[in-house]
Amino acid sequence: MSAVAPADTGAAKGSGTGLSLAWRLARRELRGGLRGFRIFLACLALGVMAIASVGMVRAAIEAGLRDQGAVLLGGDAQMEFTYRFADESERAYMDSIATGVSEVVDFNSMAVRGDDTALTQIKAVDSAYPLLGDVVLEPEIPLAEAFAPQNGLPGAVMDRVLVDRLGLAVGDSFRLGVQDFRLGAVLLREPDSATQGFTLGPRTMVLTADLAQSGLIGPGSLYETEYRLTLPEGSDLQALEDQTEALYRDNGVRWQDSRRATPGVERFVERMGSFLILVGLAGLAVGGVGVSSAVRAYLDGKVSTIATLKTLGAEGGMIFRVYLLQIAVLAGVGVAIGLVLGVAIPMLLAPVISASLPLPVIFRPYPLPLLEAAFYGLTTALLFTLWPLARTQSVRAAALYRGAGRGGWAGWPAAIAVAALLALLIGGAVLFSGVPDLALGSAAGIAGALLVLAGAAWLLRRAANAVARSVLARGRVALRLALAAIGGPRAEATSVVLSLGLGLSVLAAVGQIEANLRLAIAQDLPERAPSYFFVDIQPDQIDAFLDRVTNDPAVSKVESAPMLRGVVTQINGRPAREVAGEHWVVRGDRGVTYAATPSENTTVTEGEWWPEDYTGDPQISFAAEEAAEIGLNLGDQITTNILGRDITATITSFRNVDFSSAGMGFVMTLNPAALAGAPHTHIATVYAEPEAEAAILRDVSRAYPNITAVRVKDAIDRVTEALGAIATATAWAAAATLLTGFVVLIGAAAAGERARVYEAAVLKTLGATRGRILASFALRSALMGAAAGLVAIVAGGLAGWAVMVFVMDSSYRFEPVSALAIVAGGVVATLAAGLAFALRPLAARPAQVLRSAD
Repeated sequence: MSAVAPADTGAAKGSGTGLSLAWRLARRELRGGLRGFRIFLACLALGVMAIASVGMVRAAIEAGLRDQGAVLLGGDAQMEFTYRFADESERAYMDSIATGVSEVVDFNSMAVRGDDTALTQIKAVDSAYPLLGDVVLEPEIPLAEAFAPQNGLPGAVMDRVLVDRLGLAVGDSFRLGVQDFRLGAVLLREPDSATQGFTLGPRTMVLTADLAQSGLIGPGSLYETEYRLTLPEGSDLQALEDQTEALYRDNGVRWQDSRRATPGVERFVERMGSFLILVGLAGLAVGGVGVSSAVRAYLDGKVSTIATLKTLGAEGGMIFRVYLLQIAVLAGVGVAIGLVLGVAIPMLLAPVISASLPLPVIFRPYPLPLLEAAFYGLTTALLFTLWPLARTQSVRAAALYRGAGRGGWAGWPAAIAVAALLALLIGGAVLFSGVPDLALGSAAGIAGALLVLAGAAWLLRRAANAVARSVLARGRVALRLALAAIGGPRAEATSVVLSLGLGLSVLAAVGQIEANLRLAIAQDLPERAPSYFFVDIQPDQIDAFLDRVTNDPAVSKVESAPMLRGVVTQINGRPAREVAGEHWVVRGDRGVTYAATPSENTTVTEGEWWPEDYTGDPQISFAAEEAAEIGLNLGDQITTNILGRDITATITSFRNVDFSSAGMGFVMTLNPAALAGAPHTHIATVYAEPEAEAAILRDVSRAYPNITAVRVKDAIDRVTEALGAIATATAWAAAATLLTGFVVLIGAAAAGERARVYEAAVLKTLGATRGRILASFALRSALMGAAAGLVAIVAGGLAGWAVMVFVMDSSYRFEPVSALAIVAGGVVATLAAGLAFALRPLAARPAQVLRSAD
């Protein structure tokens, strides 16, 4: 850097002139290129890229849902009924407000071909379906042609998975209930498939009229009817919703429209996207460690320049502004690179992402995700660089010339500024995520993890120093040199543990949680879970059904209960969602049963059960845990709409309900008189030996074609697949954090290369061979990587334990395989980074190095 006249530095006392001079000096420094700031830029760009990419994909999905809301719903609006069809007045109302109406009936049943049976999700439609969008079939024929009867059999279309499972080909016949159907085509895509949510079986689609003789839809059967509506141009959706609810509030009608066609999908995308962005923020925090290290290394290299400026009269504020402006410019460059990559990568992968999602996706640059990523990047860069920059203000020139005074306390103003930036970063995370609890919890977790990792790094250095002086290292030169280097003043161990530890901790936690869930599903749950759920058992079938299964020696237990479905509409006279919020009990319809006496497995925790012959006002026994979550008390009144009829019952008792066993459990049980005369069916759970399951299913399907059997293991497998997909997405986000950590490792290794050159020169002078020096370098890298892995195992294990015990309400067992992989990954990463910068120290000539040091 060129010399600066005293007159110039004195001008710094004027704020405007001082800023101008600071910018001129900063610009001259930047002309020297980006040497020393490559790691800075890489860390910042990677973190911003990860956050921007996730935000772009989330915005693309949300835009697709908004743009294609009517197609996804199947119409501009929908009126939904539970276990009944719309009556004449309701159909007349639909005809009065809509230009088109299509009726869809949805329920589970069994598809049968010979001795093969499979659970399927049936969609029965009318000739108007679909009002919007197209059904894609193989072969490419109109839906009406696929439904057309041939040889006396009505047509149907079926998902390829189910076609393959039953060994069908187009033209073959299969049975639903007691009605035979002909497979008219393979179903490839439904325009409204995104609204169906989680299903237990693949789709079969038929005409509703063709189900008339199947015996599948009758009084008490479990089904839903949805009436899709196309509305006149310019219709006021909110006004229509208010009008419909006012007219049919007591009929159990649910309104949905294209403004939020898929609320469940939207909620999942929003929360999953927010979660992955917060995981990306953890990667940016790791990058912040690299940013801070790069700034410290850069300022260490500028000691003579800073000392010269101070000697010529530059004040501490001027020095701070000069280097703050440089860091600001470079941070802007790093953020810009990250934003470009964050837009480019999703756009390049758009065809792959679109093909893998059952949702419309509209990819284009969206400003809000880019603004969010830029905010995180710039705030994090300033947060991690402000402290080392502030320390340059208080150091005297004489101390700098002597090589001292580069650390220490930066002052209270700097500490307050860092705290304010941290609060700004957390506040931004809360604002952008839209999920305050998740954002605050993640911020606390990241901060806590960094503190724990920093403490672990300090302990590692102390332990390395202690072991290096002990008898354990005596005679082991390579080990002693490695331990001495780890415990040395350069604090390389801190950078290694912080950079690797956070990413490995996230991976360790994901590995422990996934392994425990799979273990619980594979080993624990089958010991408690039934073999089958049987639903839609008609009242005149229940006795014969129970006689078949209870007299089977391979069946160990059978439970049965009458079942209806109802929607909780009011709590103490107020809308249920006003009281319970988004609690799962008030979202959608819930199973309801009745019982004169509590079963032998029922434990009443509070209140009293009604007398066996009770016929007074309706009373209800509510699940204790769910009641506590909602805030219910004895004496509260619950209004449930069942088959279009509102039943208001008083809570007279709470009882324990264990949903974790996958067995039978009802949140709400009423006294029998409250539901007298209501059409209903029965549900049963059967616990049997695995080898007897096929025979039970075959006999029940033949004797009672209307009964639907849900194999619990198959349902659990579907849930496991969903959990596996979430775990995979989290692992990929953690991998971005690890990649950033590896870049930080490279930066730490590069920053320590000069010191290792000097160390190697001294060791060679003392007679050490290259092999021994290389062994020392490799050993210190391996030890630090192993330490980072061990810390990650402890942190990941604690996180896994907390999730399993407090969130999943399950037991926890440490899973060693993934833990060993984490340690091995830490060792390999640090070895790769360390040995990549070992060649120059090994090749250095001692005389040349030592003379230059003098």
